[in-house]
Amino acid sequence: MSEQLRVGIIGGGIGGVALARALGRRGIDFHLFEQAPAFGEVGAGVQMTPNAVKVLKALGLTEALDDIGFLPESMRGINWQTGETLFRTPLKDTFPQVYGAEFYHVHRADLHGILAADLPADKVTFNARCTGIEEQDDGVLARFDDGGEFKADLVVGADGIHSPVRASLWGHDQPQFTGHMCWRALVPVDQHPLPFVGPDAAFWMGPKAHVVTYYVKGGQAVNIVAVTETADWVEESWTEPSSTEELLAAYEGWNDDLIRLFKMTDPSQTFKWGLFDHDPLTRWSTGRATLLGDAAHPMLPFLSQGAAMAIEDAYVLAEALTHYQGDPAAALRAYEQERRPRTSEVQLQARERGRSYHLSTPEELRKRDEAFREAQKKDPNAVGIRAEWIYEYDATTCAERFDATVSA
Repeated sequence: MSEQLRVGIIGGGIGGVALARALGRRGIDFHLFEQAPAFGEVGAGVQMTPNAVKVLKALGLTEALDDIGFLPESMRGINWQTGETLFRTPLKDTFPQVYGAEFYHVHRADLHGILAADLPADKVTFNARCTGIEEQDDGVLARFDDGGEFKADLVVGADGIHSPVRASLWGHDQPQFTGHMCWRALVPVDQHPLPFVGPDAAFWMGPKAHVVTYYVKGGQAVNIVAVTETADWVEESWTEPSSTEELLAAYEGWNDDLIRLFKMTDPSQTFKWGLFDHDPLTRWSTGRATLLGDAAHPMLPFLSQGAAMAIEDAYVLAEALTHYQGDPAAALRAYEQERRPRTSEVQLQARERGRSYHLSTPEELRKRDEAFREAQKKDPNAVGIRAEWIYEYDATTCAERFDATVSA
């Protein structure tokens, strides 16, 4: 083991750059490898819930987040046809007090940009497609498709759902198509809020489908995520072309406010993809390698936690490597024991939301909507999508739990 730990990060998405930033702030040597020719993220929105915002603030991004983000007034559950409000959770005025941080809407590229902004150029290699890793007595060797190699004390696979690092550690495990497909589109607006799109995180729930809309870029655009069930396999790529017409056809009969918004989409900038996931892994780490983000726990987007979980992972891993200086094996045990139970539960709960958002029989809908109303009566701050336990978590206090979990 080298005197100073050297960490290789495979993958430059949100999780990878968050880890690089967290390591750099702690003085831990790293090198990040990204297969693309430059940093860049697809044009989609992402919800930064309080659990993720706590980490972003700890990484020194409070002002940057405020610059790029939009603070929604509330989270609303809405009937797909009538527009009736099923639940309303206040966000802007209450979440900092209730959960210790704000709830932001951001554009994914903007979020990636603030995380990657300060990374030294000599710590990042682009056009580097990892083909796998090999653990050796004195470190880990990462191999790339151009014949290049990189030796590190520790390698982190932050390389997505099709992770070569994951395959090297635990074998190939193909993700499964979930029977859900999703459209995404971004609608620029001259002023906000539009009369038919409130300044909220809006969850429109309908039979075998749901739609989420919210403002990003400080209110300069509306992000659309529209999910429906399908028996047909759909390409996984986030950049599979679709069209306004195809989106409208899938939601025929839905509320006029949604249809009006859909008609504003740019046909050339409307995309679709299939939703895939893995069952939770029973192990992430070996003595010298581990996984992070989608490589460890790909999840459906129904709780808006994919990016948030990767950001949490990054902070906890960096904190563990700092806490257990000189003993990366103990650090990885602490990291995994802190993270794996939580992310596994989020994976499974996100699957369950894919069912509860899409109920279709009158009796199922009546019971669900009555439960929404009762929860709101008991607690005006109740989160309709039942995510309180997610938002309460604070990754920045993880060191307090390390020694107890590792020795358990």
